[in-house]
Amino acid sequence: MNAVLKAVAPIPRDAGEEDRIIAEALAILEHRHAPGEALASPADTKAYLRLRLADRRFEIFGVIYLDNRNRVIALEDLFTGTIDGASVYPRVVAQRALEHNAAALIAFHNHPSGQPEPSRADEQLTQRVRDTLALLDIRVLDHLVVSAEGAVSMAERGLI
Repeated sequence: MNAVLKAVAPIPRDAGEEDRIIAEALAILEHRHAPGEALASPADTKAYLRLRLADRRFEIFGVIYLDNRNRVIALEDLFTGTIDGASVYPRVVAQRALEHNAAALIAFHNHPSGQPEPSRADEQLTQRVRDTLALLDIRVLDHLVVSAEGAVSMAERGLI
């Protein structure tokens, strides 16, 4: 088991049917995001992150690090915040990307409010991270904002 990608814990037999289904879905999607695997599709990545973060009551900003063929190197939660924000430092994102020898990355964070619409602050942060990493020849492919209600790709919106 990779230390960065944690395995989904087995669900006890007395757990409800919904819990078993969620655990199985996470296991399938986690396999598709395992180190060395190319991302199967943007929809799978959104679904994986939604399942992974939807029930969190505080913001988490993370990164999926990719090699030059868009294969997953690692996935990390980098910053944890409060119910309505997290302090994100582009310098730390750059340091971790270099440590992983990443050629590209996909940033993500959740909105505990349930609304996945990116805020103006989200857009500004994405541009700062993108500009910082561009100096190091590391591409920011997307920034996904996820919640229990859905997921929004900033790349699909033309914001990257």
